[in-house]
Amino acid sequence: MSLLPLNLAISHYDHVTDLVNGRVPVEGVALTALNLQIEEIFFRQFTYWDFDCSEVSMGKYCSLVSQGNAPLVAIPVFPSRVPRHSSFYVRRDGPVKSPADLKGKRIGIPEWAQTASIYSRGLIAHQFGIDLTSIQWIQAGVDQPGRMEKVKLNLPKGINYTPAPDKSLSAMLVSGEIDAALSAHPPQSFEQGHPNVVRLFPDYLDVEMKYVKETGIYAIMHAVALKREIVERNSWVVANLFKAFDEARRRSVERALNNTSSVLPLPWGYEFAKRMQDIVGKDLMPYGIEQNRTTLEAFLQYAFEQGVCHRKLAPEDLFPPSVQKSFKV
Repeated sequence: MSLLPLNLAISHYDHVTDLVNGRVPVEGVALTALNLQIEEIFFRQFTYWDFDCSEVSMGKYCSLVSQGNAPLVAIPVFPSRVPRHSSFYVRRDGPVKSPADLKGKRIGIPEWAQTASIYSRGLIAHQFGIDLTSIQWIQAGVDQPGRMEKVKLNLPKGINYTPAPDKSLSAMLVSGEIDAALSAHPPQSFEQGHPNVVRLFPDYLDVEMKYVKETGIYAIMHAVALKREIVERNSWVVANLFKAFDEARRRSVERALNNTSSVLPLPWGYEFAKRMQDIVGKDLMPYGIEQNRTTLEAFLQYAFEQGVCHRKLAPEDLFPPSVQKSFKV
């Protein structure tokens, strides 16, 4: 049997390194890995379908599935997980001093269907108890004008949503045109130390760890997906790819917990990893449905309520049956 040629576009993560460099092979596959910036991957894949397999936005993927005939098929591999209290940026001298102050304000987002924005709006609605229709939503690129939505939306009645294609969230936050910005990528004004642009939650690490521990919602940002045509011709590749990703992740976790030497350029990194196991579980970055059901169900609820998903989905709707359960020996 000849090997199936497959290209994979993915960001650089330690937990995929052994797959990318070939130490963990994908059985039956000749893999060509491309380490690219995440924004480039998403733009090229959702605009031109450039890659056989790639890292994908959970929000955009779920939206496509909800609309039917999605051109991609995902596996429950989640390479990026970031709780999103850290993504709230406000003006130091502005009207937003606490989460309750977000009601009725002008809030900027990079895209309505951006995964981080879905989680952030989920916090606004479900943790802070604020009606999303009370907010004026402004959509624009984080640092550059011209960013646009990449999937069709089904916005709920009453949502006030205005694109600003000639502006950026960073500049509007500095000028006061918006009161807050929800952004996975910190605005340039914040990164460059603008004195009037700050996080709403300066102690976000403590806030997020408490939230994950209490709710079990450990935000999944990205999944990995293949072109549907490849899966339809080679159904076996789904389980083989999942198995290889999971083995690479297992090896990465083992390295992170190794206290013999400093694998990470971080003093006491292994000790921090051990403490994180108490919050997110022993696997640190678990793959599969069952270990992530609470998070997946919460996210799908938010996405449906916000009109990113056009119908209510269950976690099982996102992934092929062959990777929903694993064999036992």
